[in-house]
Amino acid sequence: MPSATLEEYLEAIYKAAERGEVRPSHLAEALGVSAPTVTATLGRLKAAGLIERPGGGVILTPDGRQAALDIVRRHRLAERFLVDALGLPWDEVHDEACQLEHALSPRVQEALETFLENPAVCPHGHPIPRADGTVAAQVGAPLCESGSGATVEIVRVEDEDGELLAYLASLGMFPGTAVRVCDVAPFKGPLLVEVGDARYALGRDVAEKIVVSQSTQPSRRRKRGSRT
Repeated sequence: MPSATLEEYLEAIYKAAERGEVRPSHLAEALGVSAPTVTATLGRLKAAGLIERPGGGVILTPDGRQAALDIVRRHRLAERFLVDALGLPWDEVHDEACQLEHALSPRVQEALETFLENPAVCPHGHPIPRADGTVAAQVGAPLCESGSGATVEIVRVEDEDGELLAYLASLGMFPGTAVRVCDVAPFKGPLLVEVGDARYALGRDVAEKIVVSQSTQPSRRRKRGSRT
């Protein structure tokens, strides 16, 4: 079983790969460590057969991908437990889950999943990998690509930055919340959106981090990090 440090790298590589090619600089930024530290740790992962380094990039081997999916699964289950069972705000659970994920044995992990009634997504809307290593596909596009008059439903929030999540919570914008786009300002201006009976102006930098799908449901508010 990889050490806690190697697990953190595998998790970071997996998440970075969802957005495209993974370079050591991406990992240094995501993990807040120096370039030499990344290089040394990648060497350990390569020696363990968990990654390959084609052209200086970073890709997971089949064993590395399975290990990464396991740690991502534990992390997202831990986040669900912290929100659903303990009532912690969804903007405060990421760091706590980083601590718990390394301590969950397979037995506790299975019991936790049963206790939580097999949740499909984490509080931020990201799919929880299944025990067999499969990951449910999600459809959607950034909110900033929605046109005026569209009614959409929030699928997930790409960036788990605590300040962003706290801001969205104050607006009642969680996965599962229906949002109506009232107006889109030209030249990359803000979006005027309707959530329940309230209207808010969202900057494009915020709207691009909110993934939505088409919805025919009336806009409504959801409790923080509601399970779907």
